[in-house]
Amino acid sequence: MRPEEVAELVADAMEPVLRPLLAPEVVDAAHGYRARGHRVYIVSTALQEIVDAIVADLALDGGIGTVCEVADGRYTGRALRPIHGKAKAAALRELAEREALDLSSSTAYSDSHSDLPFLEAVGHPVAVNPDRALRKVAAARGWPILEARRRAA
Repeated sequence: MRPEEVAELVADAMEPVLRPLLAPEVVDAAHGYRARGHRVYIVSTALQEIVDAIVADLALDGGIGTVCEVADGRYTGRALRPIHGKAKAAALRELAEREALDLSSSTAYSDSHSDLPFLEAVGHPVAVNPDRALRKVAAARGWPILEARRRAA
């Protein structure tokens, strides 16, 4: 596929597919942080094109997603910058350095144990609808656990 085709697919999927995946409590929290003058970013395993669309839709400050290689105007299927596990935490640290963010006073939200390095990189981790492994870690460490509902499609 060409990047333009992916951008069109993402735009078409925003309302019926992507928005319903966003928990209202988390979206409200993001907007609350913004209203109090904090910067809000998305750091996600999703493709950068999807992250960019969500950032624009929610009027956030920016986002980091997986970047895939494009050759001869088409995606090759190779990830140039996968954002998963420790790489997600590294990307967050790079963002913090570039944007002069204090991670010790920052909050991060995740639902997956694969994001432990990401959550451990901030001072205020929050588990949202956590998988079993993350729920266990969050409970042991006293991290807040948010049971968020999904938006209706």
